[in-house]
Amino acid sequence: MPAFKTLDDLTDIAGKRVLVRVDLNVPVADGKVSDATRIERVAPTIKELSAKGAKVILLAHFGRPKGEPVADQSLSLIAPAVEEVLDQKVAFASDCIGAPAADAIAAMQNGDILLLENTRFHKGEEKNTPEFVAELAKNGDIFVNDAFSAAHRAHASTEGLAHHMPAYAGRTMQAELEALEKGLGQPARPVVAIVGGAKVSTKIDLLSNLVKKVDALVIGGGMANTFLAAQGIDVGKSLCEHDLAETAKEILATAKTAGCAIVLPEDGVVAREFKAGAANETVDIKAIPSDAMVLDVGPKSVAAINAWISKASTLVWNGPLGAFEITPFDTATVSAAKHAAEETRAGKLVSVAGGGDTVSALNHAGVADDFSYVSTAGGAFLEWMEGKELPGVAVLSSSK
Repeated sequence: MPAFKTLDDLTDIAGKRVLVRVDLNVPVADGKVSDATRIERVAPTIKELSAKGAKVILLAHFGRPKGEPVADQSLSLIAPAVEEVLDQKVAFASDCIGAPAADAIAAMQNGDILLLENTRFHKGEEKNTPEFVAELAKNGDIFVNDAFSAAHRAHASTEGLAHHMPAYAGRTMQAELEALEKGLGQPARPVVAIVGGAKVSTKIDLLSNLVKKVDALVIGGGMANTFLAAQGIDVGKSLCEHDLAETAKEILATAKTAGCAIVLPEDGVVAREFKAGAANETVDIKAIPSDAMVLDVGPKSVAAINAWISKASTLVWNGPLGAFEITPFDTATVSAAKHAAEETRAGKLVSVAGGGDTVSALNHAGVADDFSYVSTAGGAFLEWMEGKELPGVAVLSSSK
């Protein structure tokens, strides 16, 4: 993993203006934040800088305003939730550049926290224009990036600023990068990856990268049907991308060359309708009824997956094994998640998971807190698993 500076390298910052890029792109319902997880993740960095006497200036985006001010995508809606999580007064500036930002910063005392308006209200943010970066840079002396979830974007507030001032990783960014290094960078072997979800088409790069890096790849969810069909198995009415049969075969061939075991379902739980409590049966994967669809992997498959988890020293997980949102088709995902959590608690396994559905599935299983690390980063986590360089991370290491 490239070397980067952290808050441990920041000393004598009392009175310094610290621009902190955070992820406040949180869900809002009826004008209020409905899930403050992302705010809670960045709270330690904000509190630490404030306690050291820095003037903490928060940069963030919210929604997709496309370079224009949009009232219902103003960070003023998020400010009360930030105050509540931090249990500390948070001032707000009506713009992230210009006089509103400058005046609000001038009024700050050491230890104060200020939230600037949505950076995406300016076209220069996503275009990372030198002019907009320079305007943002006027607001600070030091840059701290604590938004790994936005690190796959080369935007002004995620990448551009690091070229203008000393740049550091915040505590959340640091934790994420250290966990990911343990997951795929320099992992303890054997490494097992579980990849689920609906479609192969959304994860071709991910699968192609993983088979070269892990010892075993468990494929579940709807995408498993595409691999089964590519091997001549009739998957009935199951979700399946038949047009990607050749792609699936190529991935299987790459895995064989790389010595990566591919773990596909041996049995499946099938139903004739997609709804909670639907009549279902467990069948051998080669005996799927033509009028049924596979909605979860069966007990033989779960036993095989759990056996691989028991062999593993490192587990990387992205995507559920079945339609976990509806019972009883959450059984396999919950079983494997609980087994991985048990192995992690016993100190036998480093478990790293990420992606929206994955986080929901682990929370559904009640084991998210038992995994070594659960990333809320979404797209950035996926691109990391695909082996791609993340601009917001690369610039931290280059700035060192």
